[in-house]
Amino acid sequence: MGFSTIAIHAGNEPDSATGAVSVPIYQTSTYAQEGLGLHKGFEYARTQNPTRLALEKNIAALEGAKYGYAFASGMSAIDAVLKLVKAGDHVICGDNTYGGTYRLFSKVLANYGIEFDFVDTSDILNVENAFKVNTKMVFVETPTNPVMTVTDLQAVSEIAHAHGARVVCDNTFMSPYLQQPMSFGVDIVVHSTTKYLNGHSDSIGGFVSLNDEEDSEWIKFVQNSIGAILSPFDSFLVLRGTKTLAVRMQAHDKNGRAVANFLAEHPNVQKVYYPGLPAHPQHELAKRQQNGFGGMVAFEMGSLEKAKKVLENVKLCTLAESLGGVESLISHPATMTHASVPTEKRDKLGITDGLVRVSVGIEDVEDIISDLDQALS
Repeated sequence: MGFSTIAIHAGNEPDSATGAVSVPIYQTSTYAQEGLGLHKGFEYARTQNPTRLALEKNIAALEGAKYGYAFASGMSAIDAVLKLVKAGDHVICGDNTYGGTYRLFSKVLANYGIEFDFVDTSDILNVENAFKVNTKMVFVETPTNPVMTVTDLQAVSEIAHAHGARVVCDNTFMSPYLQQPMSFGVDIVVHSTTKYLNGHSDSIGGFVSLNDEEDSEWIKFVQNSIGAILSPFDSFLVLRGTKTLAVRMQAHDKNGRAVANFLAEHPNVQKVYYPGLPAHPQHELAKRQQNGFGGMVAFEMGSLEKAKKVLENVKLCTLAESLGGVESLISHPATMTHASVPTEKRDKLGITDGLVRVSVGIEDVEDIISDLDQALS
């Protein structure tokens, strides 16, 4: 079946009790049992919920995975995956990862004996050279947030597997529609469902997809043990979102390309970060690895003062955290999404005070460009 068909139907079977076409919101904390050990597959809502189960089947199918688990946030999903390593293990992580991921790894998990090295994974030699005898995992984000660096997933997977390590890919920026990490050898895919999977800026959630049965059982055990589960209502909202994922991503991709081209030609913009531009250093890799370039664009204004003027003068674009909604959102990574990253590290990565990030929505693209143009002028 094609992607759109899977998105609409996987996990979305009509309700057996009523025939409801949309999966009902099973807003319950527990389930009646017919006798000791006799139940209908559901015992307690932290452990199982029919609405959440439908979503887990749906997103796993979209990623081409056997197993899927929905969490209360993208960060709780990443935290659950990191429970696959233990004290004394070493993890290689992309240096330009989301600020919340960097904070979790460097400020929380590092306190429990897990060793982290942050390297530029766009250069495969950096990944190779970072391996140690105790390396158990490589965590990549591609394209990266916010400077849109692309990592060769197949090359990283081959190197990691040769060393006996798992590869985890944060696929939030692309969604399963624009990128299928598992087809390149990636073992585990994580998402913030808050972003493109939900697509409507009205739910917080996270997701883990994988194929290995043993790892799957452990993630399931962690999900139940820690209890950072996605609620029935949020599961319902994300299921609503994935049904239109294909058409939304097509629109985001089309608008993202147009906005990036506009910014690249604007005299007040110093640099544009977008894999769809031929000038992007990994443009050819992005063409091979992705099914499009998406709606995330970042651009350099040269100073905090100039960036602030743009951010405070947009009218259609909304100044806000997050991304991936149908509406265009604009943000300042240095003080918002990546504020937890040390200044010197941010500057080295290109996350300067003059950097602006746009999550290009699916409004009429002429209106988005007109708004950016007047703010830039």
